[in-house]
Amino acid sequence: MTECEKMKLGLWYDANYDAELLEQRADAEELCFLLNQTSPKDTKRREEIIRKLLPNCGENVSVGTPFITDYGYNCIIGAGTFINHNAYLMDSAPIRIGEHCFIGPSCGMYTAVHPLIAEERDRGLEKALPITVGDHVWFGGDVTVLPGVTIGSYSVIGAGSVVTKDIPDHVVAAGNPCRVLRKITEADRIGGE
Repeated sequence: MTECEKMKLGLWYDANYDAELLEQRADAEELCFLLNQTSPKDTKRREEIIRKLLPNCGENVSVGTPFITDYGYNCIIGAGTFINHNAYLMDSAPIRIGEHCFIGPSCGMYTAVHPLIAEERDRGLEKALPITVGDHVWFGGDVTVLPGVTIGSYSVIGAGSVVTKDIPDHVVAAGNPCRVLRKITEADRIGGE
């Protein structure tokens, strides 16, 4: 079994020294570099690069720069989603972001898990756990999402949160570690009380 196959199965794999994975990451890094150096006004060129870098991206997705991802092909991004500047999607495992999500600036989603034993970590071993974000989710700035987390649809994650555990649908959650603060209700409508 190749290291890439192990990665995709969520097994421990050689993330640091495997030639195939190093090449895939170099290809994604090159596309990130090109995207990050392309004028915001050159929308046609930016769209071409985004389509190569993020082949599993829906229609009308907006990606602010700078933007970084490790592989790109493991990012599944729903239509109408907005990803603000300085996002890092560490997609060793799939990162699924639903439709019409607002991802605030400087957000990071990290799928990699490293061994706690230093000698194993030094061998370049890691495994990756998927991240899932439902539809219509809003992240404030500087949100961090850790491996294996699912965030429910229509939820709001407050700025600066570190999401270590699953968050249900239709809630406001915030903090480090992130925790549910309350349900979103009709009273939250503009003009609602």
